[in-house]
Amino acid sequence: MSRWIDRGCKVVEAVIALFLALMVVLVFGNVVLRYGFNSGITVSEEVSRWLFIWVTFLGALVALKEHGHLGMDMVVQMLPPIGKKACAVAGHVVMLYIVWLLFRGSLAQTRINWDVTAPVTGASMAIVYGVGIVFAVLAAGLLALDLIRILTGQVADEDLVMIQESEEAVQLQQILGSAHEPGARK
Repeated sequence: MSRWIDRGCKVVEAVIALFLALMVVLVFGNVVLRYGFNSGITVSEEVSRWLFIWVTFLGALVALKEHGHLGMDMVVQMLPPIGKKACAVAGHVVMLYIVWLLFRGSLAQTRINWDVTAPVTGASMAIVYGVGIVFAVLAAGLLALDLIRILTGQVADEDLVMIQESEEAVQLQQILGSAHEPGARK
């Protein structure tokens, strides 16, 4: 199962890279055409805005899979393993509820805007809200799988805190950890 998720994540990362490349081409090309040739790509702003929205949600999905979101773990780190497990379960249940709310809202907005057309491209505005549905479904799957792993004891006690500190905090921890190692200079 993990292999399938990793492959799916690689596909999402490739889509993100493609969307970013398209955004660069559209925006840079529009700037060059506007200032160099007094013309432009009419759909550039609209499509690049939509691509940015999709990149944001898909990037959040990749960060969710890699537990790459920043957070505070000061209190949870001090808890015994059963407390860490309880906090992880509670956190996942809350996140699943939030993803459910996002799904319901995105589905409602997609339905409302299905027949609304964008001013320049004429495409359905459901494209903008559909990304919430895609994110919610995939994120719910990832969160549910993590929750099952926690409940079945497949997650080690030290991995129960599923967030990352800021890079500065990690570097500080490494410095402090190496200063307290046996044989370290004082």
